[in-house]
Amino acid sequence: MSNQLLIIFIRKPELGKVKTRLAKDTSDEVALAVYKDLLTHTHQITKDLEVDKWVFYTDEIEFDDMWDNGDYMKMIQAQGDLGNKMQEAFFKGFGAGYLEIVIIGSDVDTLSKEIIEDAFEQVKQQPVIGPSEDGGYYLLGLDEPRTDVFTNKEWGTDSVLRDTLLDFENEEVAILDELNDIDLLEDIEEDSFLFHHVKDYK
Repeated sequence: MSNQLLIIFIRKPELGKVKTRLAKDTSDEVALAVYKDLLTHTHQITKDLEVDKWVFYTDEIEFDDMWDNGDYMKMIQAQGDLGNKMQEAFFKGFGAGYLEIVIIGSDVDTLSKEIIEDAFEQVKQQPVIGPSEDGGYYLLGLDEPRTDVFTNKEWGTDSVLRDTLLDFENEEVAILDELNDIDLLEDIEEDSFLFHHVKDYK
């Protein structure tokens, strides 16, 4: 067992249930194809990390999928809002004896193995946050259980990063490079590996 744990939040890739805002500008089929590629990317950049890895499905564990390859432990997200889901995942990790925990989603096409490795180095000394262009964050790293960063937030809005940083205002925090979550058609750049899915809609 490693002292470090990577938590990955994913959704089961089902037509009409993923990337719904992207689907409004394209189609359910395009949104599903984009999300499947994002899942593959997330798997590729995490499978060789030398940390323990837990992948949390929204409501039902999928068997015989890509997460069977790379020593991932499969779990189901807790009930409640995103903050509660993340808090419970962190509590479970710290309760299992991990000293440093980093959480990511599966929505960033520019996230890399190197960025995650840097986060694990930084979190040995201080909390780590990876800001998103939309005012949220794509990565959070902690070295102790806490509740403040997961409560009293308007999840899914542009105030999440600001309000989370306020929770850290009296602490040193490592701020990673700003990246972009893929939620809307405009989020997909021409140099992205996702562009071929949406080029006809641009």
